[in-house]
Amino acid sequence: MEEITPMMRTEIEKYLKQNGITLTEFSHIINLNVGTLSSIVTGNRSLSVNQLDRITAGMELPPDYFYERYIEECIIESPSLHWRKISPFLYRCAELGRLDCIQRVMSLLLDTSMYIPLLFEMAEDLFQKGEYQEAATCLYENVAESERKQHSERLALCQYRLFSLRIGKDQAQNLQTAAKFEPFVDRLDEIDQLDALKDLANVYRSLSMWDKVYKFSRQMYKLGQIQYDLVHNSKREIQLGKKLSRPLFVYIAYAELMCANACDAKGDHEQAKEHLRGSADLSWVKESDPDTLHWIKKFQHWAKINTYVNRLMSGDISVLPDYVKHMAGEQHIFNELLNVIEAANQYNLDVDHILQQFEPQITAHQESSSVDKHSQQFLRQQSARFSYKLAKYSLNKGRYSYGFKCLLNALEKSATINNVLLTSNCSGLFDRFKAHAAPETLDQYEKLSQEVWKRNDKKDSFNLNSN
Repeated sequence: MEEITPMMRTEIEKYLKQNGITLTEFSHIINLNVGTLSSIVTGNRSLSVNQLDRITAGMELPPDYFYERYIEECIIESPSLHWRKISPFLYRCAELGRLDCIQRVMSLLLDTSMYIPLLFEMAEDLFQKGEYQEAATCLYENVAESERKQHSERLALCQYRLFSLRIGKDQAQNLQTAAKFEPFVDRLDEIDQLDALKDLANVYRSLSMWDKVYKFSRQMYKLGQIQYDLVHNSKREIQLGKKLSRPLFVYIAYAELMCANACDAKGDHEQAKEHLRGSADLSWVKESDPDTLHWIKKFQHWAKINTYVNRLMSGDISVLPDYVKHMAGEQHIFNELLNVIEAANQYNLDVDHILQQFEPQITAHQESSSVDKHSQQFLRQQSARFSYKLAKYSLNKGRYSYGFKCLLNALEKSATINNVLLTSNCSGLFDRFKAHAAPETLDQYEKLSQEVWKRNDKKDSFNLNSN
C-alpha cells in the first residue's frame, strides 16, 4: 500500500502542537505576519517559496524539505500556473541544486508555448551569472527539446550554450559535443556566429583536428569581413545588434592566425606564411582606440612567434637560437617548448641544453591549475602531449629509464582526458621500444593499460555524423 504523505499545513500544525508553540509565537520566530501565517495554515492563502523557506527554517528542517510537496500542492493543484510564483521557486531550486524539482516543473510548463521564452530567459540569466550551471543546462536542454522541430534562433542559441557548458576535460566527449553543435552554427545571428565559430575552432584545435580548425576559421574570417564592411563601409551608419566579446577586427585576424596554425600542423608551411602575413598586417583596421591598439600589438607579437615556428617546422634549424632567445623573455613558454621538442623529434636535433634551461618552467606548468574550464582543458592537453613528445625524444636518444617514465606519465594523462589518438600513440611508442623496458616498467605499463581499458570499456560508444 502506497504511503500517503501528509500535506505541508498538516505538518506545520503538528510541529506547533508538539512543541507547544502558538501561531503568534511562531510568526515572530519566522518574521511573518500572524494573519498571513494563519491563512496559510488553514489553506485560505497561497504560499510563496519565500514564505515556505521561512517556515521551513523556523521548523529547523533542511531548506528544500517541502519542495516536492510544494510542487504538488501549490503548483500542480493551483487553478492556474502563475510565472510570478513559479519563477522564484525555480531560482531557489537552482540555488539548492534541486534539478529534479526543476525538471518536474518544466514538464508541466513546456506544453504551453508562452512559458518557453520565459524559461529560456531564466536559463540565460543563470548562464550569464556563471552560477548554477547545472540548472542552466537543465533549462536549456528542456527548451531545446521543446523546439527540436523548429528552425528557430532560440533553439540554435540553446545548443550553443549547451556546447559551451559541456566542454570539459574528456576529449572524446568534447568531440561528440562539438559535432552535435556544428549543424546549429548557421542558425545563430551573425554576432553569435562569430563567437561560436571561434569556440568551435578552439575545441577542434585542442583535438588536433586541423581540417576542422581551418574550415571554421575560414568561415569566421569571411563572416568577420562581411560584418566589418557593413559597419565601416555602408552608406548609412550600422550598429551591431549585440556586443561581441572582442573588437570585430580581432575575429578576422584571429581566423588568419588559426588558419596558419592549421596549415603548419598539416605541413603546408607556404600557405601558413600567407595566413601569418594576414594576421600581422592590420593596416586596414580603421579604429584607433586603446583597446584596438592593444590587440594590434598582440597580433604583431603572435605573428613574430609563429613565424619562428613556421620556419622551424619547415626545417630551417638556423632559427632555433633566435626562437630560444625570444622564449627566455616570455612568461608562458610551453607552446614554444612543445614546438622545440617536436622539431627535435622530426629533424633529430639535440635540444638537451634548451630543456635544461627551461626546466623550472616545465615543472611549474606540469603543476599549474586554472579555474577557467577551457584553460584547464588546454593545459591538460598540452601536458599530455609534452610528456609524450619528451618520451619519444628520450627513448630515441637511448635514455630508456627516463623515456619510459615520461611515456607512462603521458599514457595516464591522455587516458584521463580520454584522448584516444594520444593514448594509441603512447601504446605504439611503447611497443616500439618494449625490448628496452625493465621488468618493473613492463608491469607498470600492463597495469596502466588494464586501467585504461576498464575505464573506456565502461563508456558507451557513440556514432558521429560527419558534416
